[in-house]
Amino acid sequence: MFAVRRAGVPDIGRIHALAARVFPATYRELLSPEQLNFMLDWMYSPASLRRQMDEGHVYLLLSQDGADCGYASVERQGPDLFHLQKIYVLPEFQGTGAGRFLFGEVVKHIRAEHPSGPCAMELNVNRQNPAVAFYRRMGMVIDRQGDFPIGQGFYMNDYIMRLEVGAEASGPPSPQP
Repeated sequence: MFAVRRAGVPDIGRIHALAARVFPATYRELLSPEQLNFMLDWMYSPASLRRQMDEGHVYLLLSQDGADCGYASVERQGPDLFHLQKIYVLPEFQGTGAGRFLFGEVVKHIRAEHPSGPCAMELNVNRQNPAVAFYRRMGMVIDRQGDFPIGQGFYMNDYIMRLEVGAEASGPPSPQP
């Protein structure tokens, strides 16, 4: 059975350890080893994770039967806009419903933070990432795209996907075919 809880500063080591496993598995076919290492340090060093939490990123830890198997991070970026900064599930849990469950928990979190009416959630996803299909099944649409410099000559070549989130429902959005 899957469970999600809000992570805090004491969980930084757990998030760092999960990222060290899932991030390379996700991007080894899409990014050079140099960019992969740069991004791991840039986004997942303990100092970076602490700074993100201090700046308002909410991390959710996913577990199954007490074992960590994924994480997500969401940040409020405006009165009616949230950004899903990160959502990852360990490879051995992909295809088990873990990602769908975690995505639904992110949507529930957003609805709880924005109970007054509709808002939107956006995320950046590498244009070559197979996860684009997963996000579409979750009801997201490609809104725009961009090439974003991140340092040391590296770029993120992303789609920005969007989901309109209503406050009235209590579960995740209905899946799309």
